[in-house]
Amino acid sequence: MFNGSRKYSPLPSSPSSSRASSSSSSSSLPAAPRRSPRALQHHSSLLSQYSSLLESYTEGEIRQLISALVERYSQAMNSGGHELPLFPRAGSRRKRARARHKPCALKELEVSVSELGLGYESDETVLFRYCSGTCEAAVRSYDLSLKSMRSRKRIKKEKVRARPCCRPLAYDDDVSFLDAYNRYYTVNELSAKECGCV
Repeated sequence: MFNGSRKYSPLPSSPSSSRASSSSSSSSLPAAPRRSPRALQHHSSLLSQYSSLLESYTEGEIRQLISALVERYSQAMNSGGHELPLFPRAGSRRKRARARHKPCALKELEVSVSELGLGYESDETVLFRYCSGTCEAAVRSYDLSLKSMRSRKRIKKEKVRARPCCRPLAYDDDVSFLDAYNRYYTVNELSAKECGCV
């Protein structure tokens, strides 16, 4: 294994190197300054600690230790551990891509009328349906041309969207409710009924 008591020192100068240095001093070229050796006491003390620790084990025990660590690591990864795998599975990248590109679909959420943000104070709950997802498959020639015009700076200041958006195509029936002061209200086009890429 490692020998922690090894001391690092610069190589002694040989007679040939001293002759070369004397001949170079007589020439017109200046002698290059010698670099001092780096301090390695800290590294050698760490090496000596690890080498003394590893020298106490036999080769079979070290192999058992490594196999146990690898097995524990693989169990942690299979049980949902947060460490990064050594060799990432190809399927995990595809799963993440599918999660990012969910198709445009209708979703629903039960909320109170006050949470809708329309200025009504009411504890009544309504079923709010909304559209969520991406529209990558619905890109048309218009979207591609608009994106090209924006990249060429032909369209600069206008706020335009060069990609279809998941939006309601139709709305649910009107929603009626009582507010906190017993006043009756009806709100139209509140919840989505059908979603699509527009």
